[in-house]
Amino acid sequence: MTMKTPACAIFAVVLLATACSSDDAPTAEPAAITLVTYDSFPDAETSLNEALEAFSTETGIAVEILVAGDTGTMLSKAALTVGNPEGDVMWGIDNTFLSRALNEGIFEPAATPVGAKLPAAFTQLSPDGLAVPVDFGDVCINYDLAWFADAGIEPPTSLTDLIEPSYSDLLAVQNPATSSPGLAFLLATIDEFGDDGWQGYWTALRKNGVQVLDGWTESYYGSFTGAGGSDRPLVVSYGSSPPAEVIFAEPARDDAATAVVESTCFRQIEFAGVLAGTEHPDEAARLLDFLVGDTFQAELALNLFVYPSNPAVELPQEFIDFAVVPESSRSVEPERIDANRSDWIDTWTSLVLG
Repeated sequence: MTMKTPACAIFAVVLLATACSSDDAPTAEPAAITLVTYDSFPDAETSLNEALEAFSTETGIAVEILVAGDTGTMLSKAALTVGNPEGDVMWGIDNTFLSRALNEGIFEPAATPVGAKLPAAFTQLSPDGLAVPVDFGDVCINYDLAWFADAGIEPPTSLTDLIEPSYSDLLAVQNPATSSPGLAFLLATIDEFGDDGWQGYWTALRKNGVQVLDGWTESYYGSFTGAGGSDRPLVVSYGSSPPAEVIFAEPARDDAATAVVESTCFRQIEFAGVLAGTEHPDEAARLLDFLVGDTFQAELALNLFVYPSNPAVELPQEFIDFAVVPESSRSVEPERIDANRSDWIDTWTSLVLG
Protein backbone atom coordinates (compact mmCIF):
# COMPACT_ATOMS: atom_id res chain seq x y z
CA MET A 1 0.00 0.00 0.00
CA THR A 2 1.27 3.48 -0.87
CA MET A 3 1.27 5.71 2.19
CA LYS A 4 0.52 9.42 1.93
CA THR A 5 2.42 11.62 4.36
CA PRO A 6 0.12 14.24 5.93
CA ALA A 7 1.36 17.55 7.26
CA CYS A 8 1.20 16.10 10.74
CA ALA A 9 2.40 12.50 10.93
CA ILE A 10 0.08 9.92 12.47
CA PHE A 11 1.55 6.96 14.29
CA ALA A 12 -0.31 3.67 14.95
CA VAL A 13 0.68 1.76 18.05
CA VAL A 14 -1.12 -1.52 18.86
CA LEU A 15 -4.12 -0.48 16.78
CA LEU A 16 -4.43 2.98 18.42
CA ALA A 17 -3.60 6.02 16.33
CA THR A 18 -2.63 9.24 18.08
CA ALA A 19 -2.17 12.54 16.29
CA CYS A 20 0.80 14.79 16.84
CA SER A 21 0.48 18.55 16.67
CA SER A 22 2.78 21.47 16.06
CA ASP A 23 3.55 24.04 18.74
CA ASP A 24 1.42 26.73 17.13
CA ALA A 25 -1.54 24.80 15.64
CA PRO A 26 -3.66 22.41 17.72
CA THR A 27 -4.80 19.25 15.93
CA ALA A 28 -8.13 17.52 16.44
CA GLU A 29 -8.10 14.09 18.01
CA PRO A 30 -8.46 11.33 15.41
CA ALA A 31 -11.67 9.31 15.31
CA ALA A 32 -11.63 6.06 17.26
CA ILE A 33 -13.83 3.07 16.41
CA THR A 34 -14.15 -0.47 17.76
CA LEU A 35 -14.01 -3.72 15.81
CA VAL A 36 -16.01 -6.38 17.67
CA THR A 37 -14.81 -9.89 16.93
CA TYR A 38 -14.68 -13.48 18.15
CA ASP A 39 -12.08 -15.07 20.38
CA SER A 40 -10.16 -16.69 17.49
CA PHE A 41 -9.09 -13.30 16.17
CA PRO A 42 -5.36 -12.76 16.80
CA ASP A 43 -4.72 -10.87 20.04
CA ALA A 44 -0.96 -10.60 19.59
CA GLU A 45 1.14 -8.59 17.17
CA THR A 46 0.73 -10.26 13.75
CA SER A 47 0.74 -9.13 10.14
CA LEU A 48 -3.06 -8.97 10.40
CA ASN A 49 -2.78 -6.46 13.22
CA GLU A 50 -0.08 -4.60 11.31
CA ALA A 51 -2.51 -4.22 8.39
CA LEU A 52 -5.00 -2.57 10.75
CA GLU A 53 -2.23 -0.29 12.02
CA ALA A 54 -1.55 0.71 8.42
CA PHE A 55 -5.23 1.58 8.02
CA SER A 56 -5.02 3.77 11.14
CA THR A 57 -1.86 5.46 9.94
CA GLU A 58 -3.31 6.26 6.53
CA THR A 59 -6.78 7.36 7.63
CA GLY A 60 -6.25 8.73 11.15
CA ILE A 61 -8.99 6.36 12.37
CA ALA A 62 -7.94 4.48 15.49
CA VAL A 63 -9.14 0.87 15.66
CA GLU A 64 -9.63 -0.92 18.95
CA ILE A 65 -10.33 -4.65 19.10
CA LEU A 66 -13.09 -5.92 21.38
CA VAL A 67 -13.17 -9.72 21.74
CA ALA A 68 -16.74 -10.76 22.57
CA GLY A 69 -16.39 -14.55 22.95
CA ASP A 70 -17.26 -17.25 20.44
CA THR A 71 -19.56 -16.50 17.52
CA GLY A 72 -22.76 -17.41 19.34
CA THR A 73 -21.86 -15.38 22.41
CA MET A 74 -20.80 -12.41 20.30
CA LEU A 75 -24.11 -12.46 18.43
CA SER A 76 -26.14 -12.76 21.63
CA LYS A 77 -24.43 -9.69 23.07
CA ALA A 78 -25.01 -7.74 19.86
CA ALA A 79 -28.70 -8.68 19.85
CA LEU A 80 -29.09 -7.28 23.35
CA THR A 81 -27.46 -3.97 22.41
CA VAL A 82 -29.07 -3.24 19.03
CA GLY A 83 -29.13 0.52 18.56
CA ASN A 84 -26.58 1.05 21.32
CA PRO A 85 -23.74 -1.26 20.25
CA GLU A 86 -20.52 -2.06 22.06
CA GLY A 87 -18.61 -1.22 18.90
CA ASP A 88 -18.91 -0.01 15.33
CA VAL A 89 -18.08 -2.96 13.07
CA MET A 90 -18.51 -6.67 13.79
CA TRP A 91 -16.34 -9.40 12.23
CA GLY A 92 -17.05 -13.13 12.23
CA ILE A 93 -20.77 -13.92 11.96
CA ASP A 94 -20.84 -17.07 9.84
CA ASN A 95 -23.57 -18.54 7.67
CA THR A 96 -24.79 -20.78 10.50
CA PHE A 97 -25.78 -17.63 12.43
CA LEU A 98 -26.37 -15.17 9.58
CA SER A 99 -30.17 -15.30 9.45
CA ARG A 100 -30.39 -14.72 13.18
CA ALA A 101 -28.06 -11.72 12.92
CA LEU A 102 -30.12 -10.19 10.11
CA ASN A 103 -33.43 -10.90 11.82
CA GLU A 104 -32.18 -9.33 15.06
CA GLY A 105 -31.28 -6.15 13.14
CA ILE A 106 -27.73 -5.93 14.44
CA PHE A 107 -26.38 -4.40 11.21
CA GLU A 108 -27.21 -1.14 9.43
CA PRO A 109 -26.38 -0.16 5.83
CA ALA A 110 -22.82 1.09 5.42
CA ALA A 111 -22.56 4.81 4.69
CA THR A 112 -20.62 3.94 1.55
CA PRO A 113 -20.51 0.54 -0.22
CA VAL A 114 -17.40 -1.63 -0.28
CA GLY A 115 -15.30 -1.38 -3.40
CA ALA A 116 -14.20 -5.01 -3.76
CA LYS A 117 -16.03 -7.27 -6.19
CA LEU A 118 -17.02 -10.28 -4.09
CA PRO A 119 -18.45 -13.61 -5.32
CA ALA A 120 -22.19 -13.57 -5.95
CA ALA A 121 -22.50 -16.96 -4.24
CA PHE A 122 -21.45 -15.24 -1.01
CA THR A 123 -23.14 -11.84 -1.35
CA GLN A 124 -26.53 -13.36 -2.22
CA LEU A 125 -26.76 -14.67 1.35
CA SER A 126 -27.28 -11.05 2.42
CA PRO A 127 -28.66 -9.48 -0.76
CA ASP A 128 -29.33 -6.13 0.91
CA GLY A 129 -25.61 -5.81 1.61
CA LEU A 130 -25.97 -5.47 5.38
CA ALA A 131 -23.53 -8.33 5.95
CA VAL A 132 -20.41 -8.39 3.78
CA PRO A 133 -18.59 -11.72 3.19
CA VAL A 134 -15.02 -11.47 4.47
CA ASP A 135 -13.66 -15.03 4.33
CA PHE A 136 -14.61 -18.66 3.80
CA GLY A 137 -13.38 -22.16 4.52
CA ASP A 138 -14.55 -25.73 4.88
CA VAL A 139 -15.06 -27.92 7.93
CA CYS A 140 -14.07 -31.45 6.98
CA ILE A 141 -12.94 -34.79 8.35
CA ASN A 142 -9.13 -34.79 8.54
CA TYR A 143 -7.07 -37.97 8.79
CA ASP A 144 -3.53 -38.87 9.81
CA LEU A 145 -1.76 -40.18 6.70
CA ALA A 146 1.00 -42.03 8.58
CA TRP A 147 -1.39 -43.72 11.02
CA PHE A 148 -3.51 -45.23 8.27
CA ALA A 149 -0.45 -46.29 6.27
CA ASP A 150 1.07 -48.00 9.32
CA ALA A 151 -2.22 -49.68 10.24
CA GLY A 152 -2.80 -50.93 6.71
CA ILE A 153 -6.32 -49.47 6.70
CA GLU A 154 -7.74 -47.44 3.85
CA PRO A 155 -8.89 -44.01 5.07
CA PRO A 156 -12.61 -43.23 4.81
CA THR A 157 -13.97 -41.52 1.74
CA SER A 158 -17.49 -40.65 2.91
CA LEU A 159 -19.63 -39.89 5.94
CA THR A 160 -21.18 -43.34 5.68
CA ASP A 161 -17.76 -44.99 5.98
CA LEU A 162 -17.37 -43.53 9.49
CA ILE A 163 -19.97 -45.90 10.95
CA GLU A 164 -18.19 -49.00 9.59
CA PRO A 165 -16.54 -51.30 12.19
CA SER A 166 -13.08 -50.69 10.70
CA TYR A 167 -13.28 -47.08 11.95
CA SER A 168 -14.51 -47.93 15.44
CA ASP A 169 -13.07 -45.66 18.17
CA LEU A 170 -11.07 -43.63 15.62
CA LEU A 171 -13.10 -40.40 15.25
CA ALA A 172 -13.06 -37.26 17.42
CA VAL A 173 -15.70 -34.55 16.91
CA GLN A 174 -16.78 -31.38 18.69
CA ASN A 175 -20.00 -30.66 20.55
CA PRO A 176 -22.24 -28.58 18.23
CA ALA A 177 -23.64 -26.73 21.25
CA THR A 178 -20.21 -25.33 22.14
CA SER A 179 -18.18 -25.44 18.93
CA SER A 180 -18.50 -23.82 15.50
CA PRO A 181 -16.84 -26.72 13.62
CA GLY A 182 -18.93 -29.11 15.69
CA LEU A 183 -22.10 -27.40 14.51
CA ALA A 184 -20.82 -27.35 10.92
CA PHE A 185 -20.20 -31.11 11.02
CA LEU A 186 -23.68 -31.73 12.43
CA LEU A 187 -25.07 -29.67 9.53
CA ALA A 188 -23.01 -31.73 7.07
CA THR A 189 -24.72 -34.88 8.35
CA ILE A 190 -28.15 -33.23 8.13
CA ASP A 191 -27.37 -32.25 4.54
CA GLU A 192 -26.33 -35.83 3.74
CA PHE A 193 -29.01 -37.85 5.54
CA GLY A 194 -31.93 -35.40 5.68
CA ASP A 195 -34.40 -34.44 8.38
CA ASP A 196 -35.44 -38.03 9.02
CA GLY A 197 -32.08 -39.77 8.65
CA TRP A 198 -29.38 -37.84 10.49
CA GLN A 199 -30.56 -39.02 13.91
CA GLY A 200 -29.99 -42.66 12.97
CA TYR A 201 -26.58 -41.78 11.61
CA TRP A 202 -25.49 -40.18 14.89
CA THR A 203 -26.86 -43.14 16.84
CA ALA A 204 -24.63 -45.35 14.70
CA LEU A 205 -21.65 -43.06 15.22
CA ARG A 206 -22.16 -43.25 18.97
CA LYS A 207 -22.26 -47.06 18.83
CA ASN A 208 -19.08 -46.95 16.75
CA GLY A 209 -17.21 -45.13 19.51
CA VAL A 210 -17.20 -41.48 18.35
CA GLN A 211 -15.46 -39.22 20.88
CA VAL A 212 -17.09 -35.83 21.61
CA LEU A 213 -15.15 -32.91 23.06
CA ASP A 214 -16.20 -29.34 23.79
CA GLY A 215 -13.97 -27.57 21.27
CA TRP A 216 -11.60 -27.82 18.34
CA THR A 217 -8.41 -27.35 20.39
CA GLU A 218 -9.19 -30.27 22.70
CA SER A 219 -10.07 -32.60 19.85
CA TYR A 220 -7.32 -31.59 17.42
CA TYR A 221 -4.37 -31.31 19.78
CA GLY A 222 -5.63 -33.58 22.54
CA SER A 223 -6.95 -36.54 20.55
CA PHE A 224 -5.90 -36.33 16.89
CA THR A 225 -2.75 -38.38 16.28
CA GLY A 226 -1.84 -36.23 13.26
CA ALA A 227 -1.27 -33.24 15.56
CA GLY A 228 0.42 -35.08 18.40
CA GLY A 229 -2.75 -36.18 20.15
CA SER A 230 -3.42 -39.50 21.81
CA ASP A 231 -5.31 -42.12 19.84
CA ARG A 232 -7.73 -40.74 17.23
CA PRO A 233 -6.50 -40.62 13.61
CA LEU A 234 -9.78 -39.02 12.42
CA VAL A 235 -10.97 -35.59 13.53
CA VAL A 236 -13.38 -32.85 12.51
CA SER A 237 -11.16 -29.92 11.47
CA TYR A 238 -10.67 -27.71 8.42
CA GLY A 239 -9.70 -28.00 4.78
CA SER A 240 -6.87 -25.61 5.64
CA SER A 241 -5.42 -27.77 8.43
CA PRO A 242 -2.90 -29.58 6.17
CA PRO A 243 -1.01 -26.39 5.18
CA ALA A 244 -1.04 -25.26 8.82
CA GLU A 245 0.67 -28.52 9.77
CA VAL A 246 3.33 -27.90 7.11
CA ILE A 247 3.93 -24.28 8.11
CA PHE A 248 4.23 -24.95 11.83
CA ALA A 249 5.93 -28.35 11.68
CA GLU A 250 8.93 -28.91 13.97
CA PRO A 251 11.19 -30.12 12.54
CA ALA A 252 10.34 -28.50 9.21
CA ARG A 253 8.72 -30.61 6.51
CA ASP A 254 7.74 -30.03 2.90
CA ASP A 255 4.84 -32.47 2.67
CA ALA A 256 1.51 -32.75 4.45
CA ALA A 257 1.06 -35.06 7.45
CA THR A 258 -2.72 -34.91 7.21
CA ALA A 259 -5.33 -35.15 4.48
CA VAL A 260 -9.00 -34.27 4.04
CA VAL A 261 -12.07 -36.34 3.19
CA GLU A 262 -13.51 -33.94 0.64
CA SER A 263 -17.00 -35.43 0.52
CA THR A 264 -17.53 -34.49 4.19
CA CYS A 265 -16.76 -30.77 3.84
CA PHE A 266 -19.28 -28.14 4.95
CA ARG A 267 -18.72 -24.58 3.70
CA GLN A 268 -18.43 -21.82 6.30
CA ILE A 269 -18.62 -18.20 5.16
CA GLU A 270 -17.88 -15.38 7.59
CA PHE A 271 -19.34 -11.89 7.38
CA ALA A 272 -18.72 -8.41 8.75
CA GLY A 273 -21.03 -5.44 8.99
CA VAL A 274 -21.60 -2.00 10.46
CA LEU A 275 -23.35 -2.30 13.82
CA ALA A 276 -26.73 -0.59 13.99
CA GLY A 277 -26.56 2.61 16.00
CA THR A 278 -22.85 3.26 15.54
CA GLU A 279 -21.85 6.82 16.40
CA HIS A 280 -19.20 6.72 13.65
CA PRO A 281 -20.97 5.55 10.47
CA ASP A 282 -18.51 7.08 8.01
CA GLU A 283 -15.45 5.69 9.77
CA ALA A 284 -17.13 2.30 10.20
CA ALA A 285 -17.87 2.16 6.47
CA ARG A 286 -14.22 2.92 5.67
CA LEU A 287 -13.07 0.12 7.96
CA LEU A 288 -15.55 -2.33 6.43
CA ASP A 289 -14.24 -1.44 2.97
CA PHE A 290 -10.68 -1.99 4.20
CA LEU A 291 -11.54 -5.42 5.61
CA VAL A 292 -12.38 -6.73 2.12
CA GLY A 293 -9.60 -4.79 0.38
CA ASP A 294 -6.39 -6.33 -0.93
CA THR A 295 -4.13 -5.33 1.98
CA PHE A 296 -6.14 -6.92 4.79
CA GLN A 297 -7.45 -9.86 2.77
CA ALA A 298 -3.90 -10.87 1.84
CA GLU A 299 -3.15 -11.53 5.52
CA LEU A 300 -6.08 -13.83 6.26
CA ALA A 301 -4.75 -17.15 5.02
CA LEU A 302 -1.64 -17.32 7.20
CA ASN A 303 -3.24 -15.66 10.25
CA LEU A 304 -6.72 -17.16 10.48
CA PHE A 305 -6.20 -20.07 8.02
CA VAL A 306 -9.24 -19.13 6.01
CA TYR A 307 -9.64 -18.10 2.39
CA PRO A 308 -10.08 -14.43 1.47
CA SER A 309 -13.50 -13.61 0.07
CA ASN A 310 -11.88 -11.16 -2.34
CA PRO A 311 -10.98 -13.27 -5.39
CA ALA A 312 -8.37 -10.74 -6.53
CA VAL A 313 -6.10 -11.67 -3.61
CA GLU A 314 -3.39 -14.25 -4.27
CA LEU A 315 -3.04 -17.22 -1.94
CA PRO A 316 0.22 -18.22 -0.23
CA GLN A 317 1.96 -21.17 -1.85
CA GLU A 318 1.26 -23.47 1.10
CA PHE A 319 -2.48 -23.06 0.53
CA ILE A 320 -2.10 -23.76 -3.17
CA ASP A 321 -0.06 -26.90 -2.48
CA PHE A 322 -1.80 -28.42 0.54
CA ALA A 323 -5.20 -26.89 1.34
CA VAL A 324 -8.45 -28.39 0.08
CA VAL A 325 -11.31 -26.47 -1.50
CA PRO A 326 -13.90 -29.06 -2.61
CA GLU A 327 -15.55 -28.64 -5.96
CA SER A 328 -18.91 -28.94 -4.22
CA SER A 329 -19.09 -28.21 -0.50
CA ARG A 330 -22.08 -29.08 1.62
CA SER A 331 -24.43 -26.32 2.73
CA VAL A 332 -27.74 -25.74 4.50
CA GLU A 333 -29.82 -22.62 3.88
CA PRO A 334 -29.25 -19.98 6.61
CA GLU A 335 -33.01 -19.58 7.15
CA ARG A 336 -33.40 -23.33 7.69
CA ILE A 337 -30.52 -23.33 10.16
CA ASP A 338 -32.02 -20.42 12.05
CA ALA A 339 -35.41 -22.11 12.29
CA ASN A 340 -34.06 -25.47 13.46
CA ARG A 341 -30.69 -24.89 15.16
CA SER A 342 -31.91 -25.19 18.74
CA ASP A 343 -34.05 -28.27 18.06
CA TRP A 344 -31.27 -29.98 16.12
CA ILE A 345 -28.76 -29.37 18.91
CA ASP A 346 -31.21 -30.53 21.58
CA THR A 347 -31.93 -33.72 19.65
CA TRP A 348 -28.23 -34.33 19.02
CA THR A 349 -27.47 -33.86 22.73
CA SER A 350 -30.13 -36.39 23.70
CA LEU A 351 -28.93 -38.94 21.14
CA VAL A 352 -25.18 -38.64 21.60
CA LEU A 353 -24.64 -37.44 25.17
CA GLY A 354 -27.85 -38.59 26.82
